[in-house]
Amino acid sequence: MSEPVDQEELSLFRDSVIRALETEVAPHYEAWEQEGIVPRQLWQTLGQAGMLCVDVPEECGGCGAPFQYSVVVSEEMSRMGFGALSTNVMVHSDIVAPYISHLANEEQKQRWLPGMVSGDLVGAIAMTEPGAGSDLQAMRTSAVKDGGDYILNGSKTFITNGQHADMVIVAARTDPAAGARGISLFLVDTTLPGFSRGRNLDKIGQHSGDTSELFFSDMRVPSSALLGEEGQGFVYLMQELPRERLVIGALGVAAARGSLDMTIAYAQERELFGQKLAQLQNTRFEIARMETDYRVNKAFVDQCIRQYEAGELDAPTASMAKYSATEMQCRVADGCLQLFGGYGYTSEYPISRNFVDARVQRIYGGTSEVMKEIIARSVLGKV
Repeated sequence: MSEPVDQEELSLFRDSVIRALETEVAPHYEAWEQEGIVPRQLWQTLGQAGMLCVDVPEECGGCGAPFQYSVVVSEEMSRMGFGALSTNVMVHSDIVAPYISHLANEEQKQRWLPGMVSGDLVGAIAMTEPGAGSDLQAMRTSAVKDGGDYILNGSKTFITNGQHADMVIVAARTDPAAGARGISLFLVDTTLPGFSRGRNLDKIGQHSGDTSELFFSDMRVPSSALLGEEGQGFVYLMQELPRERLVIGALGVAAARGSLDMTIAYAQERELFGQKLAQLQNTRFEIARMETDYRVNKAFVDQCIRQYEAGELDAPTASMAKYSATEMQCRVADGCLQLFGGYGYTSEYPISRNFVDARVQRIYGGTSEVMKEIIARSVLGKV
């Protein structure tokens, strides 16, 4: 059982994150969106500001802060409209780093975690393949034992941080005949021969987030790159996915707050039919509906965060958090854009970016349809 988080200290940390984002990100974010990627130097800047992997243990270079501190970083990025950056940092800090903290041996931790905390190393995780998305058991990337090494062959796609990544956790088949029990995880150094990056994928939203194809061609990785035990990769994925899905839900809640805040401000200024937009009943009812939707989901996600910190969050509940919060995020982004009218459909108004950035939240980390199946199995059992 973790100690209760000091909310006053957490609030001070949130303020420091906001100040750093206002200084280091806000003035440049639109340009990065146009360029389709954030500069590599930004990772070191975030590291120096203490905003990466904050719950990594002190002996591995981190602050050893409670989980909520890590959530705050991505939350504020999401609330402030930096959807792509929040996704990139979430993958680095709340997916890759915990895999290493929970599963790696001491040598692996010391090799990778301090650099991830400082931003000198960027992490990614490669599960999805061109022919295997949510169905992880269908993956074809292989890792064949050869003496003291493994030979890695295959490809991955939709990999967040793919262009900047210095290390990628790769899921690969070490035993083709063993089904889910034949999958293993590897900490792959992207400087090794046989690794290559494809293009930075052109997406409808989250433009400044690099999302890439990765290729492994007779790539020789040492046995020391194996993360945990051989054949336990699918088990590890199932263990770590609840945190990933919870944080995605938290990002959805924070993004909805950002959409609502800008829409409320706009409605109080914009005039229509001789009245403020905020005086019209439709506007008032829509804001009431969306604010309620937001608060219900925030309360549930906050409850799930406390459960995670207490070691009590199970996979179905995490799936509920992701499913409910991301669907709400999209409803709110759509409803808010509608209240902006034609202006909402122009890139000049940030609500348009919130709208397109939101859509992928219902897809990555497990689609809404997969979340519903996980929830249904917990209630009704397998068919």
